[in-house]
Amino acid sequence: MSNKSPEEEHPRKAFGWAARDSTGFLSPFNFSRRANGDKDVTFKILYCGICHSDLHFIKNEWGDAKYPLLPGHEIVGTVTEVGHKVKNYKVGDRVGVGCLVGACHDCDDCKNDLENYCPKRILSCNDIYNDMTPTYGGFSDYMVVEERWLVRIPESLPLDSGAPLLCAGITVYSPLRYYGLDRPGLHVGVVGLGGLGHLAVKFAKAFGAKVTVISTSPAKEEEAIGRLGADGFLVSRDPEQMQAAKSTMDGIIDTVSADHPILPLISLLRSHGKLVLVGAPEKPLELPVFPLLLGRKIVGGSAIGGMKETQEMMDFAGEHNITAEVEIIPMDYVNAAMERLAKADVKYRFVVDIGNTLKA
Repeated sequence: MSNKSPEEEHPRKAFGWAARDSTGFLSPFNFSRRANGDKDVTFKILYCGICHSDLHFIKNEWGDAKYPLLPGHEIVGTVTEVGHKVKNYKVGDRVGVGCLVGACHDCDDCKNDLENYCPKRILSCNDIYNDMTPTYGGFSDYMVVEERWLVRIPESLPLDSGAPLLCAGITVYSPLRYYGLDRPGLHVGVVGLGGLGHLAVKFAKAFGAKVTVISTSPAKEEEAIGRLGADGFLVSRDPEQMQAAKSTMDGIIDTVSADHPILPLISLLRSHGKLVLVGAPEKPLELPVFPLLLGRKIVGGSAIGGMKETQEMMDFAGEHNITAEVEIIPMDYVNAAMERLAKADVKYRFVVDIGNTLKA
């Protein structure tokens, strides 16, 4: 770690909002960014989505917070400067940065375009960069990043509602692809209709699957079917509905981060079905083994995607007009938004209008 103050670590002054301690309260923050190197791209941040992990970070709920902590990893904007070795971007391009800004580039995962699983991956916020200075995220005026960590945003996608695709979108796209749930005619369940779940519905439908939303809340049925295009809706607390749907699904994307039983979900799977967890409950879930043995079923996990797959996801979203359902907020509303997010009081993703409302 650097011994210099955040304002002195690098030559370029920067401004954003950061948390100073585990209260998670965010307030104006002066810091600095590195100069634009040969392979770097500098871009003006216009929008940044708020992910539930940002809330975990700022409140130190995962025990690894590095204060001052400037969150945000669904970051989009326009290029203002490129290094002379940059090949794929020019000033004015629409770009985004997700969860990653570094990796080792030597391990098997990196060589297979799976930098997200690199043991030495560097996160875009709350991490330590190669130069031993902290990484600061998207709740700020601009960002400097090596070219390989950028994603090009298709012209057909709005920047504001496209921003959450950089985390929430790839988090559900990647398991649909990897676990073979991306084919027409399959029946895919989606557990939870929040920031991740609503995008899982959209991507699975775009792949041609039949989609059923599984929720504890009967009130979400109209939203799931009428607005998001799901084919069916199951109330997970209704034994009759769950029994009627037994052994009907080829796969399930479980987006729930709260403690919840997975036996009822496993029972919904056909033989050889796959339950994929993308939410992150704080406590271990109980895993019943017999239902797995009797149907050769799989319980798996998945986390974001590598850069190649993230660009593939973004291009697919552009072709199929997939965006997040968002509530655009000004920077000075961010603490209220975090309180609402903790109560799941958002449909379905907050996005901060950085370009118009971040004032130094």
